[in-house]
Amino acid sequence: MSAHTTIGETLEQTVDRHPDRDAIIYPRKDQRWTYAEFNDRVNRLANALIDAGIEPGDRVATVLHNGSEMALTVYACAKIGAVFTPLNFRLPAGEIEYIVTDAAADLLVFEAATREAVEGARPALETVDEYVSIDDDVPAFASDFYALLESGATERPDVRVTEDDVYAFIYTSGTTGRPKGVVHEHRSMVEHSLLCIAELNLTRDDVGLSMMPLYHCAELHCNLFPRVHRGAANVIHHEFEPQAALEAIEDHDVTQLFAAPTAWNALSLAAAEQAVDISSLRIGLYGAAPMPEQVLENCREQLCEDYVQAYGMTEIGPAGVFQSPDDQVSKQGSAGLPALNHQLRVVEPDADPDQEVSRGDIGEILLSSPCVMREYWNRPAATERSLRAADGTTWYYTGDLGYRDDDGYLYVVDRKDDLIVSGGENIYPAEVEDVLFGHEAVTEAAVVGEPNDEWGEQVVAYVVGEGVSADELDAFLRASDHLADFKRPRKYTFVDDLPKNPSGKVQKFKLRTDETDSEPEDDPIQP
Repeated sequence: MSAHTTIGETLEQTVDRHPDRDAIIYPRKDQRWTYAEFNDRVNRLANALIDAGIEPGDRVATVLHNGSEMALTVYACAKIGAVFTPLNFRLPAGEIEYIVTDAAADLLVFEAATREAVEGARPALETVDEYVSIDDDVPAFASDFYALLESGATERPDVRVTEDDVYAFIYTSGTTGRPKGVVHEHRSMVEHSLLCIAELNLTRDDVGLSMMPLYHCAELHCNLFPRVHRGAANVIHHEFEPQAALEAIEDHDVTQLFAAPTAWNALSLAAAEQAVDISSLRIGLYGAAPMPEQVLENCREQLCEDYVQAYGMTEIGPAGVFQSPDDQVSKQGSAGLPALNHQLRVVEPDADPDQEVSRGDIGEILLSSPCVMREYWNRPAATERSLRAADGTTWYYTGDLGYRDDDGYLYVVDRKDDLIVSGGENIYPAEVEDVLFGHEAVTEAAVVGEPNDEWGEQVVAYVVGEGVSADELDAFLRASDHLADFKRPRKYTFVDDLPKNPSGKVQKFKLRTDETDSEPEDDPIQP
């Protein structure tokens, strides 16, 4: 054992404490394993990976939906010092090629639903020596996951893994462009698990539901890892479907789950129409954005009373700021307070860490965290811009703008890159979006700046909603006491959906380049 517990050892310690408690419940494949049984399978896969030639530091990529196979793979990699590299299962061949090549992955695990994209990328994947399929119809170029699993020994792998070894490359979801590989070490993620255990008050009696993507660090690091660390049960759903999630809460007495605010909204609406017993649910975790007031009210009425918000990003674990259940109403719109062992500063954008702004003033959000990444893989310049040391402390520059109120609570205003400057005035898209969201016909809204010869930039709103026109929205904003006239959108684009990353954050760079999934309907208005 290393001086500090590694990810693989968190599982082994739980097995020592609670060998016969439920670990993994995967209804899709009728799998239910105790911690002892799960650990045996992890050891089998770990030893099989070694037999397949995987060595410490080698990258093991996955292109998978949620499933027991994801849980087995991440812990098997952790036990042998391999670098877990999960990819978004929605990626097309070209993006798989980019990430797998950038990571120089040695082995790739996929499923039937992602096979076409993997096959499309395969001719260009020069570093991949082994392909593994988790489904029955295994293509000729791949090995069978479960045959590989059965081939390994159940003994603990004879590999020394230390706290400062790399655990994973987690590729950013790309809210601003090409994804970057975030390099996380074992110790930072064990620290992060302890944070989440404390903030959610997790116990061995909890039952968690993983329905958000496990390839994303929000579900993986804030939910699966802490629950395994604590000895709680983990129900895994292949993908998110509101009705199925509610039924799972009833069937398995689920006590805790994570979702983005949009998914929580969908759950609350479904619960209002569905006769299910969800009384076991005691706490909900959310992130990506503050919970809109009406959504929070619906969730508290239909689902459970207590919610915790986590603010952060892949680079810090992802959670570095938490809003407790007691602050959901009194500090609505806030991200919360710094997590345990974390420091928070708001400084002049791009300024040194000691250039703090006054309370209430907007600046760039900086975090100092024991869970922060080591670096961006193959991106030394980006690493240098994002991680800066001052007086012996390393600060991560988030690129988010925000302020702290008199009580020290953080309010995130917007992304620094999303700031709109129109006629010399600073306009923060989030404040326009918040007012638009108050219109009953608006489901979602995203505001961006568009080049304009007269004003430099003009405000453009992308809206998801039915039965409303640009003129009606403009009249609604003009009548509002919460938005200055110069901040009103000068053009509305109505779309079916907004492009989002896996954590639910809107990818505004796609809106600026017209990369939407639907044919937009532009509707300019008179100034």
